Formats: sequence, structure tokens, C-alpha cells
Amino acid sequence: MVRLGRPHLDQVLEIERASFPTPWPRDHFLFEMHQHRFAHNVVLERDGEVWGYACVWFVYEELRINNIAILPSHRDRGLGSRLLRWLLDAGRRRGCRRATLEVRPSNVPALRLYRRHGFRAVGRRKDYYSDTHEDAIVMERAISRDRGAAS
Repeated sequence: MVRLGRPHLDQVLEIERASFPTPWPRDHFLFEMHQHRFAHNVVLERDGEVWGYACVWFVYEELRINNIAILPSHRDRGLGSRLLRWLLDAGRRRGCRRATLEVRPSNVPALRLYRRHGFRAVGRRKDYYSDTHEDAIVMERAISRDRGAAS
């Protein structure tokens, strides 16, 4: 994983548009990259091609996962799991005790990924997504202090 930089941004925006009904605009990514003090954004790349990315916040003892997306042509290869494992390990290294996120109930592949990695539903945010008025499922999991321990 490498930190998201301007050279990656056009490819990340393509993945973002292919992955989400209401994609983040360029200026949102730029704010996250340069001004948001809790933000940490990474890309999974090979030979200059961005295969996936993640936008997270490290907020004291919480890893807040905002976006994870994989290039459509590279999905179903375990890259989302690889990226998520890396994020959880990065959270552990920074002293995070839990990881949280919101996900659309209609995003079945994401729900499967998160459940496979120990996330559980802990709540619901009514009418969370302004584009479809879909609720959000709030999910979380513990992050162990011990490297490699399953929490």
C-alpha cells in the first residue's frame, strides 16, 4: 500500500465513479489528502495502475473506514480482503481498539467482506444515503492489541 497522492487521483476517481451511486468529487479527495488531520488514504497499485483504494480516519482509538473500492476488472481476486486486513493492521499499529463503518444494505458484496473479517451490525442510520434514502448499517469490530490475534 502507498499513500494516495495526486498522481493516483484520476484513477481513484474512475474507481470511485464505478463503485458508488454518489461518488466523492475530486475536491473531497483533495481535502482528505491535504487538510483533514485524521485522514489516511492509501492505494493498492501495481506497475502504476491503481487496483483499489481506501479512505479512513484514525480518530484516537477508532479506525473509521469511509471508503474501500476495487477496480471493477480486478474484483473477486481477494484484493478487498487484502486492503481491509492492511487497514486493520494499520489501525492496530496506531493504537486503535475498534473499527467502524457504514454500509448500504443493498451492497451485498461489501456486507459479505466485512462479515468475513469479523464486523457485526451494531446499528442502523435511517435515511442515511441522500441519493436513494437507503438506511446505513453501522458495523464495527474490535481490533486486538496483539499482532495476528483474531478479535
